[in-house]
Amino acid sequence: MGIFALLSIIICVFVAVRLFLYRTTLIYRLKKWGHWIEDRIHVHQSLKVPELNENNQENLFYRKVSTYLNSLSTIEDSDFTNLVSGKKPNGVVLCLDDDQTVQDTFLGARVSWTNRVERIDEKTVCKKTFVLKLKKKDKRRILQSYVQHIYRASEDIELRCKELKLYMNTVTISDDRQSIGRWSFVRLSHPATIETIAMDSDLKKKVKSDLDSFLKSKQYYHRLGRVWKRSYLLYGPSGTGKSSFIAAMAKFLSYDVYDIDLSKVKDDSDLKMLLLQTTSKSLIVIEDLDRFITSNSSTVSLSGMLNFMDGIWNSCSSDEKLMVYTMNNKEKIDPAILRPGRIDVHIYFPLCNFNSFKTLANNCLGLKDHKLFPQVEEIFQTGATMSQAEMSELMISNRGSPGRALKSVITALQTNVDSRLSSAQVTGKTGTRLPDDTSSPETSSVFVMDSSCSVPVVKEMQKLYGLLRLKSSKKIGPSDQFSGSMERSR
Repeated sequence: MGIFALLSIIICVFVAVRLFLYRTTLIYRLKKWGHWIEDRIHVHQSLKVPELNENNQENLFYRKVSTYLNSLSTIEDSDFTNLVSGKKPNGVVLCLDDDQTVQDTFLGARVSWTNRVERIDEKTVCKKTFVLKLKKKDKRRILQSYVQHIYRASEDIELRCKELKLYMNTVTISDDRQSIGRWSFVRLSHPATIETIAMDSDLKKKVKSDLDSFLKSKQYYHRLGRVWKRSYLLYGPSGTGKSSFIAAMAKFLSYDVYDIDLSKVKDDSDLKMLLLQTTSKSLIVIEDLDRFITSNSSTVSLSGMLNFMDGIWNSCSSDEKLMVYTMNNKEKIDPAILRPGRIDVHIYFPLCNFNSFKTLANNCLGLKDHKLFPQVEEIFQTGATMSQAEMSELMISNRGSPGRALKSVITALQTNVDSRLSSAQVTGKTGTRLPDDTSSPETSSVFVMDSSCSVPVVKEMQKLYGLLRLKSSKKIGPSDQFSGSMERSR
């Protein structure tokens, strides 16, 4: 008898669940049919929000609408939605798929948004538009307030869920310059911060202060009648941290990065078009600029680059931008490119010195001090050096044993010294070569900062005096080396 009672209960529960599910589905269907009938009775109007405006620049309102729609709970009712990874680990968020519709309500009015996608060719080029459909009788009552609501909601979402993007330019699509979709992007997940960059601490403070000042200078720039932008030149040998510094700046400012590959730029006009499609609150980056300027095969002319840096087209591409250029050497660069207004801040990235070594040891090995540090410092004083990238790799490869890691660094530095001694003996020359760039900031009004300014000028001059005294000697002693840069503020 107990078994029959239990079976009866199970059957009743099963029937109740089926009735509930049927009722829920029925209610949903009835609502959908009701909306369909209502849409046929009322006169509607459609408003388009294109991804690009008539000048092929990004329509900022399109991005706001996209952020807002993907936050709506009704996106789950769309027939197709995309599941993409979110900012949080293992997080997944919903995104409206192509040609799908999502419903929204505002001030009692029901509206719909459709993600319309028009394919330009068979590959990836497409024209995207959000289409807002609302009753004509509601348009005058809610439209203006609804647009302001979207702006406020999207800005709040972006502030809470800011995810930086790294944009890359693609090749020109056609000869008529219909460069739709020239930028593609990936998530900017570089872990570097200004604190982890192997750079003098005083210089880091100057950089952060300069960037903070820039963020607060909108009214000041506009009062001067100038575009609200600032330009940085990062120069020095390869592997000294210039690219990592760019990522660190982007994270500090919460700016997206637009990395322009000049090898994919067709000509000067194409470069202008790329600039027009960038947005505010971004870093516009051109790496290895010296290589392209001095190359005979470059498709961008010097005048085109100058117009890109400070011409009228630059002022048409929206405010609040940092222009960042990198070079290995600026000695052979036309002074017109380096003048104030085109380049506001010069930062030299030297090869690794002892202060940089200590920063890397702390970052890679968690060491603030070690018994081998004095030996490393002594070798640096002989003039030995290497790039930060090479030194980091040695430490990372031997991170399981800090002592072994430091010994590998000492061996590599000693090899560097031995090779320089051998080279000096073969050529019959002594002494050392000054850094590639020894221009004095006093000859220019450019705000110059130097990432090697960890040693006082007096001490540097004493070392230089020692070099001059020992110039005729055939031996190279520990004090014969000149480390540092002449380009520094006094």
